[in-house]
Amino acid sequence: MNIILLNSKRGHSRTITLPRFLPALVLAVLVLIPMAAGVGAYWISYRVAPPSYSEEVAKRFQSSLERQSNEVADLKQLSEEQFRALTLKLADAQARLVRLDALGERLVDVAGIESDEFDFGGGELAMGGPEPQDSSAFAPPSFIEELDGLTETLERREQQLNILENLLANRNLENQTFLSGRPITQGWMSSRFGRRTDPFSGKVAWHEGVDFAGKDGSDVVATAAGVVTYAGERSGYGLLVEINHGNGISTRYGHAKTVDVKVGDIVRTGDVIAKMGSSGRSTGPHVHYEVLKNGRQVNPHPYIYRARR
Repeated sequence: MNIILLNSKRGHSRTITLPRFLPALVLAVLVLIPMAAGVGAYWISYRVAPPSYSEEVAKRFQSSLERQSNEVADLKQLSEEQFRALTLKLADAQARLVRLDALGERLVDVAGIESDEFDFGGGELAMGGPEPQDSSAFAPPSFIEELDGLTETLERREQQLNILENLLANRNLENQTFLSGRPITQGWMSSRFGRRTDPFSGKVAWHEGVDFAGKDGSDVVATAAGVVTYAGERSGYGLLVEINHGNGISTRYGHAKTVDVKVGDIVRTGDVIAKMGSSGRSTGPHVHYEVLKNGRQVNPHPYIYRARR
């Protein structure tokens, strides 16, 4: 290979002859030697340095995979156990709901309430709707939907039972405060309400109550539930018990031998409140019984002879 050099100032040229192996040498220097260096470096690094993927790495990866598989299996078993437990709880809640419905039906029957507002198992629920176009699109309800439906049903039953409880409580209160019957357990009526001959003066006088005679020391009972507003000595009455029954109705029990209650006590129908005696203006053991309506004495006979609830 020849290289010609031109000199523009002197106007002559110069030829340089290169050896024939020079191009091959240049090619070797520029291409082959770097390739050989790269291959050699890779070979040295592969032989000398430990590979990134080895049998030990594979074992560690396999161990981690097995551990994760065991954790997934344990989690699956725990989920299945919890699901079975939830299923049992759901079945128990449904059984309790059935018993709750039976109790509700019994309470409605005992209370004698005729109302369509209480649906404690009273037949199938009214339902309807157009026929579905694609029956294959139906999917059974999920477990969560079953729990939500059961929760809604229980809440509805709880509301109904609360209403029923309030109705029964009000009815029971009305029954307890319903004034009826005699204030004694043993004895007889010795003087009626109205005009009579006064046993002390012998003159015609107005008797504001009813007298019940009996054995000295026998029981005097409340004719309705209420609150004791007076218990002690009062002029003319001797030892007196007065009970407020609400709605403007009060009763008085006079001439007692002893008083068994105190002011503020809550008494029920038939509770013993005193013992029959002859204290105060009296001719013998008896109970002077008065019924007051809005603070005025009224005839006790209608209350005495009406049937208890």
